[in-house]
Amino acid sequence: MAKIYSRESKVTKRMKPRKEIVSFLLNYSKALTIIKIEDKSFEIIAN
Repeated sequence: MAKIYSRESKVTKRMKPRKEIVSFLLNYSKALTIIKIEDKSFEIIAN
């Protein structure tokens, strides 16, 4: 039988990310620079 995906789950899970993951994402977003030249975009990560 097909599973119905439109129904909401009655069980809610609290997702708590680890501090290391949050720190990594914040540092990555601070180091990332996107430069657009005409119709092209360049992603530069300054480490």
